[in-house]
Amino acid sequence: MKIIDCVQGTPEWIAARCGVPSASSFDMIITGKGEPSKQRIKYLYRLAGETITGVPEETYQNSAMQRGIEMEAEARQLYELISGDSVQEVGFCLAEGFGASPDGMVGDKGLLEIKCPTMAVHVGYLLDNSLPSEYFQQTQGQLLATGREWVDFMSYYPGLKPLIIRVKRDEKFLKALRIELELFIGELKEVIAKIK
Repeated sequence: MKIIDCVQGTPEWIAARCGVPSASSFDMIITGKGEPSKQRIKYLYRLAGETITGVPEETYQNSAMQRGIEMEAEARQLYELISGDSVQEVGFCLAEGFGASPDGMVGDKGLLEIKCPTMAVHVGYLLDNSLPSEYFQQTQGQLLATGREWVDFMSYYPGLKPLIIRVKRDEKFLKALRIELELFIGELKEVIAKIK
């Protein structure tokens, strides 16, 4: 794994991820059950276009998403206070043709992934008290890209208690993810060669 040292969200970070399958979009490659995603081709074509043009496609960001980005530092500080661990921020972790942007590295074995959803969504997460299924592929992908043992998923909303769930490696899923990523990256190279 190679760490590309940049601040997440900056033009350098966006350029580092351009055309590269990233853990935050692994749900577009594979389902939580280990099957190919129906969004796979659309994501494949997007990355092929990004690779050739060198221009990342803009993704939609609403005000709630922007607020979440702004609250991330506050959430990270609270995590450090609760856990007693310091968090090292990272840019983009590049593995074998794919990558991940965890919100931090914890010690030698862990990662941190922070979400700052709306109040209603956060309350729902607190009641469920488990990793929200929509982040399963992302957290497992982060573990695959970095070789780490666990990722602490944190949901944060000011004034409410945080949710911190430790997610460990799911080796059965990671095996399926490796296979799907190899196929996807191979297809990506083929598509790029055809349309160049």
